[in-house]
Amino acid sequence: MTKNKKNILVISLGDPAGIGTEIILKALGSKNLNKNVKPMLVGCKNNIYETYINLINHGIKNIPDPKDIDIVDIPLEEKIIPGIVNQHTGSASFNWLFKATNLVLERKANALVTAPISKIAWHQAGHKFAGQTELLGQLTNKKTSMLFTAISPNNGWRFNTLLATTHIPLEKINNNLTKELIRYKLDSLLSFCRQFKKKPFIQIAGLNPHAGEEGKIGIEEQNLIIPVLNEWKLDNPAIEINGPIPPDTCWISSADAWNSESNENNAPDGILALYHDQGLIPVKLIAFDEAVNTTLGLPFIRTSPDHGTALDIAGKYKARETSMIAAINNAWILSR
Repeated sequence: MTKNKKNILVISLGDPAGIGTEIILKALGSKNLNKNVKPMLVGCKNNIYETYINLINHGIKNIPDPKDIDIVDIPLEEKIIPGIVNQHTGSASFNWLFKATNLVLERKANALVTAPISKIAWHQAGHKFAGQTELLGQLTNKKTSMLFTAISPNNGWRFNTLLATTHIPLEKINNNLTKELIRYKLDSLLSFCRQFKKKPFIQIAGLNPHAGEEGKIGIEEQNLIIPVLNEWKLDNPAIEINGPIPPDTCWISSADAWNSESNENNAPDGILALYHDQGLIPVKLIAFDEAVNTTLGLPFIRTSPDHGTALDIAGKYKARETSMIAAINNAWILSR
């Protein structure tokens, strides 16, 4: 095992029927990967070797030989068919993540990177979690937040969006949006953004069309969001915060900043989205290949690509590794 634990990132391979192992091996061979990173993979060694051989046979170059990689071997119990998830793939990805998390908690690695899992497969295996973020929160007994961060390849500007609510149905959003939750999420977003800027500019999206039009198209802005923002401003007078902004225009300045050749802009350093798709649609439209799912609130850094298992292309060896590279690089940066 590698001795310099500060550079070790433990990487769980995700659902074995998906593209996890493929994009991890591609990422580890990329010239864009931080060369200080020492990966420790948690998964099935035979599956890793099989994927390695298939990648070579498909003419893909610069794939590291698994014999040169630290691997914590937890073998698969059943033969896996690429693109088909079931209780066995769900059980494998759950066990791999559980082991990887414990390795970080035992300080045998400095941060955790997770490949995509299938929530359907987890449920088939009897693990009734909404996702990896929720499991990590339970394993560490911590309150977590889901943030997506990306660095523009055009100018180096960092784009951040945090979700107030995550994996819940739309009909339950109103009941989950509370004063305490919004304040906590704003505090989490501010704390993250302060790693890169002393006085970040924060923005919050409205819930309703046109941010409610002063109560004419929904009352949540008037009755909840604006009063919470006014209180939060009193506690953070040095921080510029804007909102609630109509959701259909909330990310326009971020898109302009992302695509600009200059990193000088008037875009917010962090945006609070009120529900999952409100935040993820602009994030993926603006920065699909570079965005990184980052879990805040844990006693360690955890990152993941911003995409899923891509079952439709699993086993075809044409998945892009860009977001996995970004996840690994950001885990290394944020854990310094």
